[in-house]
Amino acid sequence: MKKHTLKNFLIIILFFLQAAGHAQSSDAKLANEYFQEGEYDKAKLMYEGLEKSKQAIPLIHANYMQLLLDANELKDAERYLQRVLKFFPSNLQYQVDLVFYYHYAGELDKKDKFLNELIKSYADNQYQLSTIAQNLATRQLYADAIQFYEKARAANGRPSSFALDMAAIHRLTNNKPEMTSEYINYAEGNPANLTYVKNLFQNILTEEEDQNFLEQTLIQKTQRNPNETLYSDLLIWLLLQRKDFYSAFIQGRALDKRNQQPGNECMRIAQIAYDNKSWQDAIDIYQYVINTYPNSYNYPPARRLLIRSKENKVKNEYPVDRLAIRNLADEYARLYDEMGPNPTTLEALRNKALLHAFYLNELPQAITLLKTIIHNNRSPASLISESKLDLGDIYLLTDQPWESTLLYSQVEKANKESPLGYEAKLRNARLNYFTGNFALAKSHLDILKLATTRTIANDAIALSLLISDNTVFDTTDQVMKDFASVELMIFMNKSEEAKRRLNQILEQHPGHSITDEIYWLQARLELEAGDYMAAIQQLDKIISQYNYDILSDDAFFRKAIILQDHLHKDQEAMSIYQEFLKKYPGSRHAAEARTRIRKLRGDLTN
Repeated sequence: MKKHTLKNFLIIILFFLQAAGHAQSSDAKLANEYFQEGEYDKAKLMYEGLEKSKQAIPLIHANYMQLLLDANELKDAERYLQRVLKFFPSNLQYQVDLVFYYHYAGELDKKDKFLNELIKSYADNQYQLSTIAQNLATRQLYADAIQFYEKARAANGRPSSFALDMAAIHRLTNNKPEMTSEYINYAEGNPANLTYVKNLFQNILTEEEDQNFLEQTLIQKTQRNPNETLYSDLLIWLLLQRKDFYSAFIQGRALDKRNQQPGNECMRIAQIAYDNKSWQDAIDIYQYVINTYPNSYNYPPARRLLIRSKENKVKNEYPVDRLAIRNLADEYARLYDEMGPNPTTLEALRNKALLHAFYLNELPQAITLLKTIIHNNRSPASLISESKLDLGDIYLLTDQPWESTLLYSQVEKANKESPLGYEAKLRNARLNYFTGNFALAKSHLDILKLATTRTIANDAIALSLLISDNTVFDTTDQVMKDFASVELMIFMNKSEEAKRRLNQILEQHPGHSITDEIYWLQARLELEAGDYMAAIQQLDKIISQYNYDILSDDAFFRKAIILQDHLHKDQEAMSIYQEFLKKYPGSRHAAEARTRIRKLRGDLTN
């Protein structure tokens, strides 16, 4: 009987406790709604009725604490926090809130004393220390958060532990040197995630001084730890981002020696320099591989790519030196004769054929060489397709467009949904453009706008826009046909005839929408003829009359290049580059403009 009575009594007590808890929960919800709606007096009155209940504290704490601080009722806030910590002495969030209170109230001695007590209490517990650090960071007490992360790191024993958390805090406080150091710490402890760190640096370290700090840090670490490849890897990546190819080569050369590789890293860097049209850097690096590793598998491609780099350098020095072109053709021939037919030397033979066709005007010899490649059993399928495209171009030079389109179509059919197939379709579109069949050209170009390769898609978009912009108000398309025929003349190396025809179009159709494109072609022709001032005069017409147009940034940048590379007026070029970056910060040429400024200032090694 007594047991039964006791059981009933406990049930009644539990019922009342549940009822009281439900009431407190409802009151806390209502008080929080008052707080969110800005009715602070009503909220405070209800909070004061709830703060003495342990069960209510988690429901009201954040809002009530904020309300007391906003009202500057600091003593009440301290009293409340002391009560909360009696209820929840081990709650890390509430402990950090007391730290925040002392900071807010300016009671820094109390704050430091309490922080020291927390450090002593959790000295060996990395989890508790890092949780306190997280809460301190949430309260924007960043210096204190860093202190606790350092204590947590010491407890953990790994120098890279909590590196991302600390880096994030340094990023918030714009302390980029410390942020950079912590990301390097993270990479040291997690080398498999090095790509992640590179991506972070690429997105965050956009200012030159930040990149300089990273570069110097990595150089120092590389010098102190010559056998640790991680620093060299990061440093090479950074130098390549900055287009400082020669400095990247110096590091790559050391890395190859350390890894006992026959120039693998150097070949990679040379290819990147080549792709970025830094021909002299590519020449220097390929020559190094040839001299240093003459018996390695890198020797044949280095030989071919060295000649190819020299070729591109010669082609971009106007007027083009025909004797230098002849010497390059002979170099390709010697490479082929020395090593016999293989994929590398057959590619060299293709390069030789293009020199004969487009620079030496020796079309029969070029055709013979390309047919040799196409019918050679050792030629890779891709090389055969490329050679067919080249042969199609040469048939254009010999006024055989039907032979050209036949070859382009063969390549397109053999390489469906691949870059070579897209390139073949682009050349067919260009052929139709040259011959004035704009509707068919645009049908090809509309497909190519979605091509998987950016270069082909961009070329297709550019040509499509050129046709659209300059035929919309011309129902006969005659001016566009005249302009396209000039582009074919230029393709066929009939430069003088092209110049005369461009002047005729300007005279016959003044103010036509194609005018800026004509100025651009005229500038190109003058540049290729070596008349640099005449080229600049044409570019200035675009800059002054068409500063709103798509070619304006190209003209501005090309002018600076001519001043620097051909007229050697470095200070004037520097001024133009700086003005260019102010006017066109989003231009595709912006990165190269910054690199050229750094070279002119002497920031880069080479």
